[in-house]
Amino acid sequence: MDRAQGGKAYGLLKSQQEEKLNSINEAFLEDPQYAEEEDLSSKLELFKKKYMEFDLNDKGDIDIMGLKRMLEKLGMAKTHLELKKMMQEVVGGTSKDTFSYHDFLKMMLGKKNAILKLILMFEGMGKEQEPQDVAPPRRKTFSDLP
Repeated sequence: MDRAQGGKAYGLLKSQQEEKLNSINEAFLEDPQYAEEEDLSSKLELFKKKYMEFDLNDKGDIDIMGLKRMLEKLGMAKTHLELKKMMQEVVGGTSKDTFSYHDFLKMMLGKKNAILKLILMFEGMGKEQEPQDVAPPRRKTFSDLP
C-alpha cells in the first residue's frame, strides 16, 4: 500500500471512529441521568476530541500506552502501577487493559473523582486561565514613587 492509500485508510478510520463517538455522544445527550449536566453538548464535543487524540490505534479503545502518552503530554508522567490503578478507576474496577469512550464519558460525567478526571479537568482549567499576552512590567522611574 502506498502512502496515499495509507493516508486515505487512516482518514477513513478516523471518520468512522468520529461517527461512532458521535453516536455515543447522542446517547449521553438523551440519557435522563445527565439531563441536568450544564453545557453537556459542548463538554461531549471536547471529550470526543481529547479521546480521539489519544486513541492511538483508532479502534475505539485507549490502552495503557495511550493513557501513558496522554499523561506524558500533559506533563504528568506516571509509573506503570499508577497507570493500572487509573485504568481500573475508569473501567469500574474490572481488570480490562483498555477503556472505551463510553467508560471515559461515564468517568468524566460521573460524580466520582477519578485521578484521570481530575488531571484532565485541571489541564483544561489551566488553559482557560493562561494569559494571552504577557508583557514585561513597565520600567519604573523616580516620578512613579509616591
